[in-house]
Amino acid sequence: MSASALTGTTVIELAAHGPLELAGMLLADLGARVIRVLRPGQQVPANVALRGREHVTIDLKAAEGRAALLDLAADADVLLEGMRPGVAERLGIGPAELAAANPRIIVGRMTGWGQDGPLADKAGHDINYIAETGALWAIRAPGARPTIPLNAIGDYGGGALYLVTGVLAALLERGRTGVGQVIDAAIVDGTASLLQGVRGFESEGSWVPAPNSNMLDHGWPWYDTYECADGGWVAVGAIEPQFYRDLLTGLGLADAPDRDDPANWPALRRAFETAFASRPRDEWAEVFADLDACVSPVLSLEESTRSPHLAARGTWVRDAAGWSAAPAPRFTPLPEA
Repeated sequence: MSASALTGTTVIELAAHGPLELAGMLLADLGARVIRVLRPGQQVPANVALRGREHVTIDLKAAEGRAALLDLAADADVLLEGMRPGVAERLGIGPAELAAANPRIIVGRMTGWGQDGPLADKAGHDINYIAETGALWAIRAPGARPTIPLNAIGDYGGGALYLVTGVLAALLERGRTGVGQVIDAAIVDGTASLLQGVRGFESEGSWVPAPNSNMLDHGWPWYDTYECADGGWVAVGAIEPQFYRDLLTGLGLADAPDRDDPANWPALRRAFETAFASRPRDEWAEVFADLDACVSPVLSLEESTRSPHLAARGTWVRDAAGWSAAPAPRFTPLPEA
């Protein structure tokens, strides 16, 4: 199921959890040969995020282990590491040593805080990085504490995806220059970049600083989640007027107050809450099946594997290890002219 864009590209991944792990999987999905370097005694877990790898064990604290890694690097295109700043240098496998072994190698360095700055040497996890950037503050329901968005925004969005973007860009540049480079992929930087759309709203004067006051933060009643009669939930994203009209049609709210006046929003929210609470979630899914109202049932992870749409696309695949996401994005050749 993997793509072939990176066929012939060799990636060394110094085993680490979280974003580096996902970055290695994404590069493998794109066709790269990924060699994952384990520490002595480290086992390979039955984890679907580790697909597409070869595994070798190297003791990087021993001179012969460091020499073995540099030998691997001499024939590789990319090395990924997620150590704290300065650790690779102290081990003797930092960018200088790697460049001496292979001046074409691309070194992808994945950290939370980055290679420099006052917090560079501090410990941290996804929740800390998204707190620092303001993302965690903005994600909360009315009257609720900030909501942890799994580790999708920090580790994987701001971390793994930006590291892979950097690797792909560096491979293109190396094709022109013949020289490798070092990528400083900091989760705080990537997460800040993901917030650029919000900064855009802010710069044009359409973002209210208070939480729960904007389109994307539970502020708009027609862009939110609602509980149904059976305890299930629906997600509503009826932003555009034509979708909003279909939302009101499906809910039977022909006399709903004008949404263009924020003074009406509390009443509008109560009307939506009352309406959605009158039927089970799957009945609402049937009501809106033929309406373009941007209303979706909120599915559990297990239910998502039975989604007719995702099944038709093969988005979730199952093997002996369990459910796994199919490689994304998908590639097909251009049609012949």
